[in-house]
Amino acid sequence: MITEMYRVDGAHLNKEKIEKAASILRAGGLVGFPTETVYGLGGDGLNPDSAKAIYAAKGRPSDNPLILHIASRAELAPLVAEVPASAEKLMDEFWPGPMTLVFKKSQIVPLETTGGLETVAIRMPSHPVARALIEAAGVPIAAPSANTSGRPSPTQAAHVWEDMQGRIPMILDGGEVGIGLESTIIDLTGAEPTVLRPGYITPAMIEEIVGHTELDLASLGQPEPGMRPKAPGMKYRHYAPKAKMTLVDGEQSAVCQKILELAESAEENGKRVRIICTEETASCFAGFDVACAGKRSEPEEIAHNLFRILRDSDHDGVDILLSETFGETELGQAIMNRLMKAAGYHIIYI
Repeated sequence: MITEMYRVDGAHLNKEKIEKAASILRAGGLVGFPTETVYGLGGDGLNPDSAKAIYAAKGRPSDNPLILHIASRAELAPLVAEVPASAEKLMDEFWPGPMTLVFKKSQIVPLETTGGLETVAIRMPSHPVARALIEAAGVPIAAPSANTSGRPSPTQAAHVWEDMQGRIPMILDGGEVGIGLESTIIDLTGAEPTVLRPGYITPAMIEEIVGHTELDLASLGQPEPGMRPKAPGMKYRHYAPKAKMTLVDGEQSAVCQKILELAESAEENGKRVRIICTEETASCFAGFDVACAGKRSEPEEIAHNLFRILRDSDHDGVDILLSETFGETELGQAIMNRLMKAAGYHIIYI
């Protein structure tokens, strides 16, 4: 398959290219496209064959649910069995934006899209290219991140090209994404709102709108064997670089010392090592290959840079990745959710 990639500027949308992409979706094909979180791999969310094609292109297990993307609130009602009052409040506050809500699904949503679940995850992106594509397609777009299963999520069209070239017919290049972490997922089908995947919309922000909010324990630690995922990213290995990755957590000076010990030992054994750190600690690692994620005081910057750093390490042939942890804030917890999965839960506590 030949993959075409077109630059589509969010400020000056190329309607011809958007319509070409929309026609591919309506015909059952797949398109890579930008959102404000990461790039998505889109297909017709109401076409079971499109869902199957997404799973095949990604190499993704078919019990891992897909998220439906819509462009207006009016598109929600046909997809769900009911809309709780809590959903209305959250949508008023955070849509369009990086928030996915889980509802009981309607009969028109195929089980192939929901990973066999009777619930459906839906979000309304704010990115102008994503919104234009959904509107032009005239169908809800099922879209996980546009990477092969297990790899770091794509934050640039070039990342999508790396993983999907020859697998899909078209990629819309909208430039680098703004946020860099996938959406927050909130389950509204139980007694209380429950965060299934942390993200840019934090639990504190959610609680301000709907009161007490639970956090699914599977989002914080290694999932139990045999669990059935309620949302994308809960069960399977995700975000993983090719390098062996280790996280080091503890008091800053002790963390720096431990990372230096690990780096020196790995280099003595002929391994190429890269250290992921912040501006505040970069000077501790003078003489080593360092990837600075940003300022610890600005977790939004770290979130934005995280997946790019993991991708760059793959390109550069890094064997060992050593990283500080970033869990001091609620957004830091979302960053750690991704880092723990990327490291296969390999963490050293000092």
